[in-house]
Amino acid sequence: MSTTRCLVDLGADGRYGWRLVAQNGRVVARSGGCHDDHDGCRDAFLALCAGHAAMAGGVQHTASGNGWVWLLRDAEGRTAALSGRSYERHSTCRTAYQRFRALLATEGQRWMTTSLL
Repeated sequence: MSTTRCLVDLGADGRYGWRLVAQNGRVVARSGGCHDDHDGCRDAFLALCAGHAAMAGGVQHTASGNGWVWLLRDAEGRTAALSGRSYERHSTCRTAYQRFRALLATEGQRWMTTSLL
């Protein structure tokens, strides 16, 4: 069983976002958008856990073009989750993306039934 946990953060703008944090403190993934309230943020995370298998995703260049990030998009095309950081190498980012997908497959159900947020 993973010790990865989901935390909800309140931003300076008063909006909420979630992040998955590994046991070593590294951010594995973060929410693709901001939410007006805690419940909306939690619902977005639970929707990710429930629907991740049907979500499209992949690796792409960072906005500045000097690195790589991965992302998952929901059925409406909105970014549901992003990598916790950018990567120098495409292959390293791809591996992190595959690990995140596997983590959702193995832990998503447990996260949906526990109070992690």
